Formats: sequence, structure tokens, C-alpha cells
Amino acid sequence: MSKANMFDITIIGAGPSGAIAASLLMQKGWSVCILEREHFPRFSIGESLLPHCMEMIEKANMLDALLANADELGFQFKNGAAFHRDGHDCHFDFTKKFSQGPGTTYQVKRAAFDKLLADEAQKQGAEIRYGHSVTAFESSKEGTSLSVNGPEGDYQINAKFTLDASGFGRVLPRLLKLEKDSVLTNRKAIFTHFKDNIAETVIGENFDRNKILITVHPTKADVWYWLIPFSDGTASIGVVGEDHYFNDNDQADLTSEQLATKLLQYLNEDANLANLLAKAEIIAPVRTIGGYSANVSSLHGENFALLGNAGEFLDPVFSSGVTIAMHSAMLAAEVVDKQLSKKSVDWQQDYTVPLSKGIETFKHFVMSWYDTSLQDVIFFSDEETDVKPMICSILAGYAWDEKNPYVSNTKRRLNVLAEICQDETTAADK
Repeated sequence: MSKANMFDITIIGAGPSGAIAASLLMQKGWSVCILEREHFPRFSIGESLLPHCMEMIEKANMLDALLANADELGFQFKNGAAFHRDGHDCHFDFTKKFSQGPGTTYQVKRAAFDKLLADEAQKQGAEIRYGHSVTAFESSKEGTSLSVNGPEGDYQINAKFTLDASGFGRVLPRLLKLEKDSVLTNRKAIFTHFKDNIAETVIGENFDRNKILITVHPTKADVWYWLIPFSDGTASIGVVGEDHYFNDNDQADLTSEQLATKLLQYLNEDANLANLLAKAEIIAPVRTIGGYSANVSSLHGENFALLGNAGEFLDPVFSSGVTIAMHSAMLAAEVVDKQLSKKSVDWQQDYTVPLSKGIETFKHFVMSWYDTSLQDVIFFSDEETDVKPMICSILAGYAWDEKNPYVSNTKRRLNVLAEICQDETTAADK
């Protein structure tokens, strides 16, 4: 084994969690090699960041680069989330949240954003090998060994520890048979990028480019849309629902032309979106992704750990994916550093348990969204409740702040709050 293929840490995947983890570990003095199957820039879904992401980006010494390049790359300043359901609108201002931390962030084109972070990790000293796929993995007390297929053929790379940041590729869960079904219902998303052509007269009246717009279908409460504007007049737009809503007569997957027709059909079924997007033009291939909710039997093993979507992915409704990925990278980097420094570690207690606290909070929010109880909370007419900043904090990504009662006891408090909102709404309607 040549020294060129020996590192302290190998990371599978150069996306946000891989880049952040690499930076944090290199700050501790460790050598890092990232193996990335694709060539950057490459398309990726998940454009709406949450403010909590900014904390991890800053810890990774990448914030200055983000701020300096945001305008040029078309990133859109984001200060909250707007919701629409059957003619009713509400919004959450992330600067008015309960938790400490940044209250603003960006809506980003992931191809450019992911490349920006990866480039910064490379500048900081990470070796990134693009076009290299991991085909086999072995671990022992001594470390890890990865079989890799690269442009010049197959080779082995050894490390003291490996982090899987492969996202939906889920490399180690597949190779080590760690995958298991998610408790969440599998759904499908149809999406693309538009030149939105939203009229200036509309902006400021019932549309704010500084916020993601989440819309509930007017008759199907478990179907929703996202509209994520960018600063250059384009937007990421998609619709999400169970598979049967999109596959007519349970036929095979729709063609790209059928996907476009289906997406436009659904957009026109909501009056507000139809008005906003009356002059919108599709400018990218219409894509679909399904069966994305996933879980694993363990987030760690002998000298390896799973980050972000490689471990568990919930649902895109609250844009939690990149936030969970970055938070997992931050937690894992601390534990890897301790382990390689010969300090005592307990991966279950030091990594899985704290990471899972935030994931479970988001999970309860997702499940409550689809059973509509959280929708009732979000659209409750009383804008001045003391609870709103607490809900706002979780929507802003601060799902690990246990000072927030809706983090420390999410399920019970959400259920109680939903019942109160439903009762008061019913009383007001009489």
C-alpha cells in the first residue's frame, strides 16, 4: 500500500456533510481523503437551507466564502417560511425564533453550493478524488480498507476511520446490509427548475422571495408543493405525495414528458400557485425521486460511521436533510477526533443518541404534517402566541435545542397544541 493511499480518515461523498466533516477533522490535524463518485458541479435536490446550517458552515471556516459568492451564484437570502392552504396564508420569521443562533440563511442551487463547500475543503487540505466509486469495504480494529474504482482502474485505500457521507447513494448501508425500512410512508416528488416570471406586482403582496413557500393541495391534505425562489429569477418547484397520486393505474414510472405534464397539472390545481406561476417556464429536466425515506439498523460500526442521508432521511417537507447532514458531520468529527486521539468514546452515547434527538423532533413534525395536526397548528389564526417562536425554532433547524419544550417533549406537546388549535378554530367558526 503506497502512502498516497493511506489517510487518517476517508470520507465517502463530497456533499455538504462530507465537506463539513473534512474541514472540522483537518482543523484537528488529521489527514482526509474524500472519494466522490460524481464530478462537481452536479445536480442535487434540497435547495432550501435552514439557519442552523450557518453555524456548521462557520465552524468549518466556510462562511466567508459563502457570503462572498452568494450573489454571483444566484443564492437567495432566506429569512423564513411561508405557508398557503386553501386561500389562507401564514408565515414564520426565523429571526423571531425561540433558540439562539442565526435567523437567516440562503436558498441555494445545490450544484454550485456543494461545489463551493467541496472547493473550500480542498483549499483547507482535503484530497478529493472525483469519479471514484467505493465497491467494497472492510473494517477491523486496525482501521478500514476500501476497494475503489477510479478512472485509472481499481485500487485499495486504507484509513484509521471512514465516514459515509454518500447521501442517497447510501454506500455503506448497502455494502454492509444495514438498511431497514423507515417508519414514514414512502412518497414521491416531481420537481424541476423554472424561470418563474413572478410579476413584480405580486411580490410584496402575497409572495416573498426571501421565504420558501409551502402549499397544501386544496383537496388532498397529504399532497404539498414547494416553491424555492433564487435571486436570479429562477426557482425550484416540486410537488410531493404518495406514489398513487402520480402513477396512473399503477403503471411503470412516467416518462419525462409525462412528468412535466403531471407537475403542471398539479400546480394548476392550486389557485394561488396557478396565479403566481402563470408565466413560468420550465428550464431544466423534470425529475422524480421516490422511496426516499430510509433508515438503518445502526449509525456506526467498527471504525466507521454514517452521516446525514446515508443514515436516515425523513422527508423534504421541512428542508431538514442538509441540516441533519451537517449536524451529523459536526457531532461525528468530535467523536472521531477523540477516538483517534486515544480517548475513550462511546459512539452510541456520543453520536447516535444526541443526533437522534433532533431527528426524532423533525420526524414528529413530519408525521404531524401529514396527519394534518401540525397543519392546523401552523395555520392557526392567533399570530401572537408564545408558542410560535418555539415552533419557529424547529422550522429554522434548531431541533437539538432542548431548552425548547417542543424539542424536549415533541410528540406530547405537539398533540396537545394541535387539539387546542382545533378546538379554538371550531369554536370561532360557530
